[in-house]
Amino acid sequence: MQASVPPGALLEMRAIGKKFHGVVALRHVDLAVRQGEIHAVIGENGAGKSTLMKVLSGVYPHPDYEGEIWFDGQLQRFAGIRDSEARGIVIIHQELALIPQLSIAENLFLGHEQARHGVIDWERTHRRAVELLRQVGLAESPHTLVGDIGVGKQQLVEIAKALAKDVRLLILDEPTASLNEDDSAALLELLKRLRERGVACVLISHKLNEIAAVADAITVLRDGSTISTLDCRQAPPAEAEIVRAMVGREMQDRYPRRQPNPGEVLFELKDWWVEHPLHVGREAVKGVNLNVRRGEIVGIAGLMGAGRTELAMSVFGRSWGRRIRGSAWMKGEKIDVSTVRRAIRSGLAYVTEDRKGLGLVLQESIARNTSLSRLEGVSRAGVIDEAGEHAVANDFRRRLATRCADVDQAVGDLSGGNQQKVVLAKWLFTDPQLLILDEPTRGIDVGAKFEIYSLIAELAAQGRAILMISSELPELLGMCDRLYLMNEGEFVGEMPAAGATQETVMHALLGTH
Repeated sequence: MQASVPPGALLEMRAIGKKFHGVVALRHVDLAVRQGEIHAVIGENGAGKSTLMKVLSGVYPHPDYEGEIWFDGQLQRFAGIRDSEARGIVIIHQELALIPQLSIAENLFLGHEQARHGVIDWERTHRRAVELLRQVGLAESPHTLVGDIGVGKQQLVEIAKALAKDVRLLILDEPTASLNEDDSAALLELLKRLRERGVACVLISHKLNEIAAVADAITVLRDGSTISTLDCRQAPPAEAEIVRAMVGREMQDRYPRRQPNPGEVLFELKDWWVEHPLHVGREAVKGVNLNVRRGEIVGIAGLMGAGRTELAMSVFGRSWGRRIRGSAWMKGEKIDVSTVRRAIRSGLAYVTEDRKGLGLVLQESIARNTSLSRLEGVSRAGVIDEAGEHAVANDFRRRLATRCADVDQAVGDLSGGNQQKVVLAKWLFTDPQLLILDEPTRGIDVGAKFEIYSLIAELAAQGRAILMISSELPELLGMCDRLYLMNEGEFVGEMPAAGATQETVMHALLGTH
């Protein structure tokens, strides 16, 4: 149900509009957040969520947008992030703004050092750091390097950093996208504790179960506009209601219906061993054997740290690991996958879980990213044919329904779902026989997920072999024909996906009954 603007709102964003090169990203968006409220902002990729938060935090300064921002009853015209932080509004982006080579304490106060007469007071810095870390539930020493702690703890350091700035409104953009279940639960519990202290939180997330667990209100954006605001205080709205508001249609099935028809074995891996690149003698992948048939979608299930990504990257041109042993086979013949170029020529493609860091060149255009994996396909005599490159990119843009102004648009300006489509286009341009998908829908909304799932199903129907890695068991069960179960670097089981449940998979993974 639609809620009116709450009385005494800490934050009111009124009729916010924003354009990029003539393309409308936001149109007449309204958002109101009370003090001590967890307010979720949801919508499909490209709905305008991150753009709205960048307007609020001063990343897009006044007057580069339309509308008004009222905070604590006063009209705000932020000229940059420093202005918004001075008022107590702090944003934590999906890509954490921490420096791995610096200590936790140095990161906490970077830019607002604890100094006297221009000299850093280290005793005060570390004393205050200990207090902040205690508030977010971290027992680490302030001297610990940020690069030496996990991503989950780094998220908590970011929140401690916000507390150091006397945060009143905390904005979190997909905070649990890269976290395991335990770290995600710890983060959500911290948000509840901050709510009790009167800190307001704007939470952007595609994980509807997490939103239902903590949100007091939900604002839904679609195509750059506010669709509705749902009050969750009495009872959380049904997930189907949220999805319908996000995508503007019913979604009876989260996964496309398909009739699997696997053919002959297309790809095989035999007795595959990989040693950790930094720890001599530590085997990260241990004697793995697998096969994928033509037209088959095979999943690899496992807990965080099981070695799934390490296995995939080691197969794709030995991109990870050392002393790699074993053999890879395609159509019954042994193939050379010792380098990325040779792996591609042998018919392999790998869609990385880190699309922004490893999958794309964010400042380059869609056209250039699409052609990167096969430049010879758009070149003549070693010179890129830009007209040919644009033709290829436009063809994939149509086939994958990528939402963009044109193929000259920088990939970094696209939403997560559309970035993922560009990554897929880049590898489909190589015409692979085996497509390895590592967390293919991470950080993508339910509507865009269905589009990606439909594309995967279509590729399987074309006779390609698909090897899929995902931390979401429902995704593997909904998409795959067969599952390999991986734990501590080795396969501990194999089962058909049909008839399997999350419980049976977890029991098999952990060796329990």
